[in-house]
Amino acid sequence: MENKSRCKWCNDKNSLYVRYHDEEWGRAEHDDRKLFEMLLLESFQAGLSWECVLNKRNAFRDAFDGFDYHAIAKYDDEKKEQLMQNSDIIRNRLKINAAVNNAQIFINIQSEYGSFDEYLRKFSNGKIIIEYDKTTSSLSDAISTDLRSRGMKFVGSTIIYSFLQAVGIINSHEPGCWLWIGKRV
Repeated sequence: MENKSRCKWCNDKNSLYVRYHDEEWGRAEHDDRKLFEMLLLESFQAGLSWECVLNKRNAFRDAFDGFDYHAIAKYDDEKKEQLMQNSDIIRNRLKINAAVNNAQIFINIQSEYGSFDEYLRKFSNGKIIIEYDKTTSSLSDAISTDLRSRGMKFVGSTIIYSFLQAVGIINSHEPGCWLWIGKRV
């Protein structure tokens, strides 16, 4: 692992976390499947640390059909119960039910906007917001409110803010981090 200065939240002792920070977090993502993956994982983070979720990411990928939202939208009670028995993921019935519900709504949003990416970008006018040391914003409030009005669960403003950071709509790399772009703006 290179000795680079990173955001204070990044655990330098966890190579998976360092790779996530250096190669993924804060980078613009436009692929709907990847956007759904991050939305699902962020919803499972509620009340837990991101590092815990990240360490279980591959198990989530296996358990949730590669984050195929079309497959997840069709999960029945039997499949949900299988997920509840999977000790490799976070077993929370409300979050599992929300994942199925949210997949259905995600598909509806795609139908309405052409893609979930287009839906998200309408809130930020396609711009990248550069800010750090926040956990919510008017942007995350607006998206959260809209998603909840459509019936999504586990999409409060803090979860959505983290999601927006993860997919690069909000770039929150801190001053001193080798990826901080504030100095270039």
